[in-house]
Amino acid sequence: MRSYIIRRILLLIPVLFGISLGIFLLMHMIPGDVVTSMLGFDATKEAAEQLTKQFGLDLPWYQQYWNWMSGVLRGDFGYSLRTGKAILPDILNRFKLTFQLTMMAAVISWIIAVPLGIIAAIKRNTIIDGIARFLALMWVSVPNFALATLALLFLSLKFNYFPPIEYVSFGQDPVENLKTLILPALILGAIMSGSVMRMTRSSILEVLRMDFIKTIRAKGAKERVVIFKHALKNSLIPIMTIVGMQIGYLLGGTVITEKIFSLPGLGQMVLTGINQRDYPVVQGTILFIATVFVLINLLVDLLYAKVDPRITYK
Repeated sequence: MRSYIIRRILLLIPVLFGISLGIFLLMHMIPGDVVTSMLGFDATKEAAEQLTKQFGLDLPWYQQYWNWMSGVLRGDFGYSLRTGKAILPDILNRFKLTFQLTMMAAVISWIIAVPLGIIAAIKRNTIIDGIARFLALMWVSVPNFALATLALLFLSLKFNYFPPIEYVSFGQDPVENLKTLILPALILGAIMSGSVMRMTRSSILEVLRMDFIKTIRAKGAKERVVIFKHALKNSLIPIMTIVGMQIGYLLGGTVITEKIFSLPGLGQMVLTGINQRDYPVVQGTILFIATVFVLINLLVDLLYAKVDPRITYK
């Protein structure tokens, strides 16, 4: 197990290198630049050149990349070109919100998806199965920003409810924190549950067709034992795979939802950085999200061995 983990971590190095290079090049290919954005089009040539030199943007791209990456390898993500503040502490602070929102959405999706998937598999080709599949297809098809906007409009017009505008951390006020995050978490969880429910249904149906399930039933086992102890347990690996991927996606894919609900998370940070052409902020945040994403996938792979004893890592 230890040697496998070491090999996987070593394999992450070229992956993250490719991601960092891609982020860097894409950011510098976006039209416009931070100097013009800060000084405006009426700025003098001397002022623009001075600011460009101050930010190190006059250097060749490969030297700029090396300066940035050498800092990242030392744990220094650099400083925001706009605010002059260190980027890593801000990333870690905002990550707490995004991580909490992601985990709340994941738990909500499991609560919705797993029971619906099990029921749909048991009641295959019935009205109940059709309704469950329709709900899953609807949740998969509706974009999260559309559902978030419709939910806000419905709650505000019908019940005169407006979510809190100012974010409060869980440590400051747990109740107010949950009030702020529960609606976006419900929306993201519902959308996430569509894929999980479909995977749960198909995985359980596949396991129920296997010979060992027929043997267990022939021995007189109760149906709930067959479903929960044997079928569901042997269906967990594909479910865990899609859940792990979705958690990684949500860590960086809640940009619009955070914007709609005015949540100061990582998505909001990336969007603001792109609009302001704040290269170090965008590069550092996306690289951090990518690192967390690949680590989550590594964790899911390691959990496979805990769920299925037949899987071993050497």
